[in-house]
Amino acid sequence: MAGTAPVTLAAIIGAHGVTGEVRLKLFGEGVESLKAHKAFNDGSLTLKKVRDDNKGGAIARFAEVMDRTAAEKLRGTTLTVPREALPPLGEGEYYHIDLIGLAAISASGTALGEVVAVHDFGAGDVIEICKPDGKTFMVPMRKEAVPGWDTVTLTIIDDFADG
Repeated sequence: MAGTAPVTLAAIIGAHGVTGEVRLKLFGEGVESLKAHKAFNDGSLTLKKVRDDNKGGAIARFAEVMDRTAAEKLRGTTLTVPREALPPLGEGEYYHIDLIGLAAISASGTALGEVVAVHDFGAGDVIEICKPDGKTFMVPMRKEAVPGWDTVTLTIIDDFADG
């Protein structure tokens, strides 16, 4: 069910220095999206401080990570928070987690498949749809392609529906 899974804000991509700091790949809206939270992964990681690395990522220190060895062991760990911990959305905004799993339908009512991923290749989000035959297609997450969505379905304009 959409909205019940934890939301991933970042992933640990390696150690930074020798004192236990970690390098992060960010999935949210920058360092500020992390600063709003103190606990990650059901409280198993407590954020002490985080700073921008000026390369699109961040450097973080967690209370539970004391040295470089502990930091290296966390490589590949995603940092999650409960969906309820995220700030409310404005009109037309969405969290990726809320779109994944929705049934994709065409504006004319044809079932197209299921939303399986939301990608950001730099020019805005792209929705990936898996058709019943297992093949996938992608649609730009723009008003002219996706006029709307709710908690059950995502509607795609027929011209963008790969059929």
